[in-house]
Amino acid sequence: MTERKSDRHSNCPITADPLTREEANRTTAAIKDNLPAGLAQPALRALATVGIKSLTDFTKIRESDLARLHGIGPNALAKIKAALIEEGLSFLA
Repeated sequence: MTERKSDRHSNCPITADPLTREEANRTTAAIKDNLPAGLAQPALRALATVGIKSLTDFTKIRESDLARLHGIGPNALAKIKAALIEEGLSFLA
């Protein structure tokens, strides 16, 4: 029998628990339109978990702290940085 991705054990504190994951997914649906386009679901869940709900919220966090979040990888960071630059914003110094 082939193991499905959803059947695998997760080390992520959000996705390991189905109820927590479901709540995080509901939250990401509510904030997705306020964040840079193209962010993957794991990145959206990570952002929602730390209270980032809009582009201006990134000005309250250091890039290095954001990069340490489970679910935020190089692709998400690049999209976030590009969106901040486009709006004349930046991460917390």
